[in-house]
Amino acid sequence: MDTGLSGHGVLVTGGAGGIGSAVVRAFAAEGARVAVHFHQSHDEAHALAREVGGAALQADLTVEADVDRLVPDAFNALGRLDVLVANAGAYPAPDAPVWEMSLERWHRTLAENLDSTFLSCRAFLRHVKETGHGSIVLVGSTAGLFGEALHSDYAAAKGALTTGFLRSLKNELHRIAPRARVNAVCPGWTEVPRNRQRLTDPAFLGRVTRTMALRKVGQPEDVARMIVVLASDRLSGHVTGEAITVAGGMEGRVIHED
Repeated sequence: MDTGLSGHGVLVTGGAGGIGSAVVRAFAAEGARVAVHFHQSHDEAHALAREVGGAALQADLTVEADVDRLVPDAFNALGRLDVLVANAGAYPAPDAPVWEMSLERWHRTLAENLDSTFLSCRAFLRHVKETGHGSIVLVGSTAGLFGEALHSDYAAAKGALTTGFLRSLKNELHRIAPRARVNAVCPGWTEVPRNRQRLTDPAFLGRVTRTMALRKVGQPEDVARMIVVLASDRLSGHVTGEAITVAGGMEGRVIHED
């Protein structure tokens, strides 16, 4: 099916990561030109950009000036800019219950996941105000839907993105672009480099899939394909303000007893 994305310009933040790199390749397969944003993954981002014929662009998304520069740089590198995939984020690995979590960690997690997305969207929408069109896909998490014990900071940031921010932005876009859209995906357990080793443990895998109707871990490509669909005006031009869960039917309860 033709997505209508051929020739479009797409900026993927965190484009060198596990889900991000799959997103970059998925858009490139549709004929889009892609800017691969990175913060520290210089070599990976440049290699991926060469692979897909795109551009690698560096920015710290928690720094306002960096983000305000990123969108014009993406436009200049690609020749046009139609889609923002706000994928960049950070998962704080150490477990920390609320009563032991430092304020510094709380602020850092919100900055890396919530502030960064706000700044990215703001910069992109300033561009949309000039062009009159555009599509945004936010990358949330099932942690924001069901909560995640010992990672309340991450869950709070992702929950804010896919509820209040998403729905408010949906209702603002028509003021600058009548057909502009914003949607979100909420991945569940997905096999990416940071958790691949843990998922080789059958006991651990069994625990994390107990709440999933499709008892398997997702792949980055599962998320990437949904993002492409949501970004495409041809495939989902009448869809906006929606958060689509890509998590094998995950619920906040145990489905499988074994």
